[in-house]
Amino acid sequence: MTSSSTPGLARFNILADDEAITALHEVCASGAWGRAILSRRPYATAEALLSASDAATAELTEDDLADAMAGHPPIGRPKPGDPTSSREQRGMAGATEELKAEMLELNLAYQERFGHVFLICATGATGEQMRDAVKSRIGNSPEQEREIVRTELGKINRIRLTRLVSEGE
Repeated sequence: MTSSSTPGLARFNILADDEAITALHEVCASGAWGRAILSRRPYATAEALLSASDAATAELTEDDLADAMAGHPPIGRPKPGDPTSSREQRGMAGATEELKAEMLELNLAYQERFGHVFLICATGATGEQMRDAVKSRIGNSPEQEREIVRTELGKINRIRLTRLVSEGE
């Protein structure tokens, strides 16, 4: 994304607040994150929007992070009819039944340990890479994992925001 304003960004800047919140909720399910992004409009550049996203993500409380994670389906099970989660989890689409079963088991073990879905920026990752990531992270402390989740959420939010302000260009 360039540092100059784009037509998609200009459209985002002038959306009515309720429309903007709806669009932002598709990016990140945390209401606190969406309100923080909305409160800083208008954005002169796409990079300014992404920087605001990074700042808003860094400020999320534990409850806000939980809200954000609730908007993400488990790896290997994208939301039916949701092109975003299907696109992001494309690396699992061609996975073997064995890998899909292993991911289901790992997702359940992770969720039991941490109380939320395994969150990873899956864009561009293979099923094997996602499996290896959950295997390596399941031994983390809750504090370590919370910071990794925050980082992964930030990456996802950046990708989704970039897509949001690039649509129709």
